[in-house]
Amino acid sequence: QVQLVESGGAAVQAGGSLRLSCAASGFFVRDYYMAWFRQGPGKEREGIAIINRFNSAKYADFVKGRFTISEDDAKNTLYLQMKNLNPEDTAMNYCTANQKWSLTTERIRTWGQGTQVTVSS
Repeated sequence: QVQLVESGGAAVQAGGSLRLSCAASGFFVRDYYMAWFRQGPGKEREGIAIINRFNSAKYADFVKGRFTISEDDAKNTLYLQMKNLNPEDTAMNYCTANQKWSLTTERIRTWGQGTQVTVSS
């Protein structure tokens, strides 16, 4: 069965760091553009970062150099290393397998169920 399972979300204080993981099953992450999206309370869903098979990445403007997206093909797993977190980063974070090289919701093949990141001030 094709699925994505996120983990690593937690409650942290402002300035803290987290590493989110996304384990893929039923397909290979190297065969898709893999991305992270998020949705905070009362906010619209927005893209965070996307990566291709050449390890080239795109980031949303709000990242401001704080996050790094990466893949481990041997483990078939996607990661998001997050540092200097602030309360505006509080959101449900989702892993996706995409068919378009874009941080939009167009042509997303598979969504994970999300992992919660909560940042307190």
